[in-house]
Amino acid sequence: MVAPESTDRETQLRGLLDKISAYVEQFHGGNVEFVSFNGKQLKVKLGGACLNCPLLPSTLHGWVEGTIHQFFPDVEVIGEQE
Repeated sequence: MVAPESTDRETQLRGLLDKISAYVEQFHGGNVEFVSFNGKQLKVKLGGACLNCPLLPSTLHGWVEGTIHQFFPDVEVIGEQE
């Protein structure tokens, strides 16, 4: 069974990812999708215009991971490949 704290954190992470994805979609034509969260690691997948973009690593590590770490410094962000 998942601890309630983990579920709350997952809900908060999903909400933050929705905001990040909305920005990326509006200004860059890409998106960020929640894949999974195990309490320590957050897996995400970038899509849309981000696919095959040479700046995908910068978007993932600089924008997505950087923003997540501002609010959840202990969460490791992992980009999932297609």
